[in-house]
Amino acid sequence: MSVSFRDIQQAAERIKPYIHHTPVLTNESLNRQVGVQVFLKCENLQKVGAFKFRGACNAVYSLSDEEAAHGVCTHSSGNHAQALALAAKMRGIPAYIVMPSNAPLVKKNAVAGYGGQITFCEPTLEARESTLDRVRLDTGANVVHPYNDERVIAGQGTAVLELLEDVPDLDVIIAPVGGGGLLSGTSIAATETKKGIRVIAGEPEMADDAFRSVKAGKIIPSTNPKSMADGLLSSLGQINFPIIQDRVEQIVTVSETGITEAMKFIWERAKIIIEPSAAVAVGVLWEKKIDLSGLKVGVILSGGNVDLEKLPWQP
Repeated sequence: MSVSFRDIQQAAERIKPYIHHTPVLTNESLNRQVGVQVFLKCENLQKVGAFKFRGACNAVYSLSDEEAAHGVCTHSSGNHAQALALAAKMRGIPAYIVMPSNAPLVKKNAVAGYGGQITFCEPTLEARESTLDRVRLDTGANVVHPYNDERVIAGQGTAVLELLEDVPDLDVIIAPVGGGGLLSGTSIAATETKKGIRVIAGEPEMADDAFRSVKAGKIIPSTNPKSMADGLLSSLGQINFPIIQDRVEQIVTVSETGITEAMKFIWERAKIIIEPSAAVAVGVLWEKKIDLSGLKVGVILSGGNVDLEKLPWQP
């Protein structure tokens, strides 16, 4: 397999000085509502407000001094761009970020604030990739893909090492799935740490390409998905897919209503800010499409970067 459990353990040691060991919170109101004991792994409280900092940090600190001198580059409109820019800044190397021109202003400002050197392009995948290729050739920077990258996957898996250290007797772990970086890292770390643990993914009904891909046994690319969970709109990566096929029990789709209700409940009752993509993982429990009653369930709250002007429950 392309990413081993040892890779994740090494990533955990490598990034330990730079990341937050995020807290695990419980909430009795949530437990009663969904009928399971829920343990929320709060990656919304990670640096840059998302789990993405783990993978970016591992990628940046995996580079030799000679490689690092050229900097790193990626294309991203969101959390990965911020994460890579901050990790590069901490190592004292340049980060070249290709962003679509229509990326939210708050995200453009955040990337610039972390010292990322932004190149804007048309908002198509083709434009993003060709612009990134040009930046890479001009700078000699190392490409760090948001999810289809072994170093990134290993870094994302470290969240579950922490979770199972804090709560060793979990029966199930639920993570959201977009491109599959978090889910593939989670599934390796979980199943290698604790035999018999179940790994389940949450995915928006309106962006259900991973659900369809697993069913078909091949990657079915996402076409024009419309979910509010904007962190989960990517198609599965080539490296991520076979790991998910091998280690994830099932992918459960969550309605837009379920995402909104779960997100609002966590804000109101648990008093923590999560973004719609994180609410998808809670939504698996909220909509009760599978029976996990009475079990101990870890849920990875993937991030908390929300545009406060566009909350889903606002009229």
